[in-house]
Amino acid sequence: MKILVCVSCVPDTTAKINFTPDNKEFVSAGVTFILNPYDEIALSKAVDLATANNGTVTVINVGDPSNEAVIRKALAIGANDAVRINSLPRDSYFVAKQIADYVKKNPFDIILCGRESSDHNGSSVPVMIAELLEIPCILFAKSLAIDGSTATLDSEIEGGKEIITTSMPFVAGASEGMAEWKIPNMRGIMSARTKPLIVVEPIEVAQKVKLVSYDKPISRSAVKMIAADDASKLFDIIREEKKII
Repeated sequence: MKILVCVSCVPDTTAKINFTPDNKEFVSAGVTFILNPYDEIALSKAVDLATANNGTVTVINVGDPSNEAVIRKALAIGANDAVRINSLPRDSYFVAKQIADYVKKNPFDIILCGRESSDHNGSSVPVMIAELLEIPCILFAKSLAIDGSTATLDSEIEGGKEIITTSMPFVAGASEGMAEWKIPNMRGIMSARTKPLIVVEPIEVAQKVKLVSYDKPISRSAVKMIAADDASKLFDIIREEKKII
């Protein structure tokens, strides 16, 4: 069994986010980048599956050399080898095209991604990869079990869950609950230094999305205190200021 795990580097969730004065670029100076938490869940599950089925795990990342420290962490967690597509991740379509092109040349039985990246929260890359490869995709998967060449997954839906079976190959987007995070031990960290990390040059991809600008969420307004004997004022605020009713 060959498993591919798509991993991305994202800003630490505690990092203070800033943009250039014209709001055209993200300011990465002073920001610590980490392995996307949802991708880490997918990787942990992949390592468990490979161990149980005598398989291998490859991680793939679209990014520049600065990502290699995060990729090495993925190797320390238990991946056998890694691939880095040598290009900045321009947009979701660009990333999906790079990964799909690699998979067409190097087939895998299972492709696991995180349900989304914690920076853009788009959930689009797994679906695009599956569409480009013409294979099934199951998003928001909370469990994954393999029986021969058939996979059974529990997927989150509004108000409940659905149980899906599919044959290999397929793409799945991992949610919380699919696996427990694995903490690299000293042996894993030492072995990660010598595991193969292949650098592949990107293919040409037409640009379909253009970034116009970034913007921060509107700051929360101060709390308004309303006297208990003047509760009707709350409805005036909701209606007149917030335009909710």
